Amino acid sequence: MQLKKWLFNGVVLIFFAACNNATQTTTATNDTTKATMYYGGDIITMEGDNATYAESIVVKDGKIIFVGGKDEAMKAAGDGHNMIDLQGKTMLPGFIDGHSHLLTIADGTMQANLSPAPVGTVASVPDIISALKELKTKQQFSDTSLLIGWGYDQDFLSEKRHPTAAELDAAFPTNPVVLIHTSGHMLVANTLAFKLAGVSAATKDPTGGTFIRKKGSNELEGLVQEMAMVSFMPLTKAVLSDEQEFKKLKAAQEYYASCGVTTAAEHLVTLEKMPLLAKAAAANLLFIDLEAAPSFQMAKELLGTGKITWGAFNNHLKYCGLKIATDGSPQGKTAFLTKPYLTPVPGCSHDCKGFPNLTQEQINELMLGCYSNKVQLYSHCNGDASIDMMISGHEYAMRKLNDSTSDRRTVIIHSQIMRPDQLATYKKYKMLPSFFTNHTFYWGDVHIANLGMERASFLSPMKSAMDMGIIATNHTDASVTPMDQLFLLWSSVNRLSRNGVVVGEAQRIDAYHGLKALTINGAYQYFEENTKGSLKAGKLADLVILDKNPLKVNAMTIKDIKVMETIKEGKSIYKK
Repeated sequence: MQLKKWLFNGVVLIFFAACNNATQTTTATNDTTKATMYYGGDIITMEGDNATYAESIVVKDGKIIFVGGKDEAMKAAGDGHNMIDLQGKTMLPGFIDGHSHLLTIADGTMQANLSPAPVGTVASVPDIISALKELKTKQQFSDTSLLIGWGYDQDFLSEKRHPTAAELDAAFPTNPVVLIHTSGHMLVANTLAFKLAGVSAATKDPTGGTFIRKKGSNELEGLVQEMAMVSFMPLTKAVLSDEQEFKKLKAAQEYYASCGVTTAAEHLVTLEKMPLLAKAAAANLLFIDLEAAPSFQMAKELLGTGKITWGAFNNHLKYCGLKIATDGSPQGKTAFLTKPYLTPVPGCSHDCKGFPNLTQEQINELMLGCYSNKVQLYSHCNGDASIDMMISGHEYAMRKLNDSTSDRRTVIIHSQIMRPDQLATYKKYKMLPSFFTNHTFYWGDVHIANLGMERASFLSPMKSAMDMGIIATNHTDASVTPMDQLFLLWSSVNRLSRNGVVVGEAQRIDAYHGLKALTINGAYQYFEENTKGSLKAGKLADLVILDKNPLKVNAMTIKDIKVMETIKEGKSIYKK
């Protein structure tokens, strides 16, 4: 679900309350010069393949200086140290975001929430119209302002179809309107929006994208898929002051902190957002670590040019690698597969397998460019055919460089509709999947219909990957699903759909390994396993405190666990 974040900055505003209702965030500047000792609860170190607990942990100057018994901890803390009794709560390393879009979350305050339950309330096309009218009133938009809504999902509308340009024209005859699909891989535009974007019935479909036409004609129906969305990019750039941008950025960080996240991701930084991040870092406005991956569209400008520093933090900002998007969305039926979808696909009449966003030659050159310049590569791949393209690109780059041993840690984001043989190739080439197990809940029933139970059951195959010794992470892809790490853990352990169907029982994992995907494995993904991801002396004091222990509750109640406090380098950045 990456293309959306490259083209649009949409968010479901309810996400800000998704982790903890009636909570308060803080950016308190705690005094960390004195040592602080935590004790009196379950302290899960996340060291090793099985759960280990420590009686106490001591932090000072932003780092962990001791993990072990209480008596020894008292000595390590020294005179005048702070004592914090966890009172039975659970402490573990701060959550590390495998993949999301923090800037998308930040930019969402001027768009309408069109999500279905349980994230939103939209259940029909009239509900979409109502939400847009409410947005227009709330934001005091004029009768000619662009109206943007995000999060609609045709599978959960009563009409069981995408909205049309004609419906939007009737409701908003003088406003251009753009509706962004929940996957981010398609949109619906009205006539005025098409006109502003310079798109007409005579416009040809671009490579890797489609303008859906009315049957029997070239007239635009409203739906726009994948790379065809590029035409609408200029329409969505709101011009805001630095102060407004910084305010949104602070709110987004507070939201992530409320979910226990101490390392966040923005894995598709656009050209216009890079100056914002530079200013925010220079002004010390980032209080959680941000792993930023610029869009592949800037590859020639950034790779080997020295314009940015790769792989090193500067005031909590790190450019972790380059992000490419190879295909689309499985629920939107634009993910690139080797076998056809089982249900009708808009714009396709036979052998419908989705399509790639890039050619194999483009992928080859992007991978060679990254590998040549020692830049980590993050690639969006939902379908097995797009994963094949990434594997071919990796092999091409290795041949060109005559180098098959370098530790590149190429990350295949989503790795959803994949095959068992591809896991073996991940293992061979040390590629890392960042899975998206929330799909089993939000779209599991849809995947069963679109793909059949066999393919749907191997969705985000975390258990098989971990059994093979593959280091895997897990992610929410926020804003596609809420930045709720406990719900994400719940989805990996239970794999239940909205309708209560188990989507791939063989891929259920235990809670401890689910936590590894959110902590130490995340650190490894970012080449940071020596500084974060587990509770060990010398590592950063990035911590989260939960009201219950995920390893000791009923698996079905994991999603109900609350984040009580989040601590970044010894400083409390969120308290419930």
